Amino acid sequence: MQAQDNPMLERRQRAPEQSTWWNKLSLAQKFSVSSLGKFGYELSFVRNEEGHSLAVLTCSSGIAVITEDGDINTSPNIKIRD
Repeated sequence: MQAQDNPMLERRQRAPEQSTWWNKLSLAQKFSVSSLGKFGYELSFVRNEEGHSLAVLTCSSGIAVITEDGDINTSPNIKIRD
């Protein structure tokens, strides 16, 4: 078996903890964001509606949202503008 010629490339620009959105997350959201990061999701932005924050993450396979309580939804009914 030959060794791989192409090493895996890191797609993230920076760690999620360095994101400007990281400080806007609750502790439960931070744990969930870290968990989804293992699957290639990246924190895109945090939306605040009616006093509640919703973390929005993107990945090549789709979109995920995380509530303030840390609940993950990988098939949300949400549209993201390009």
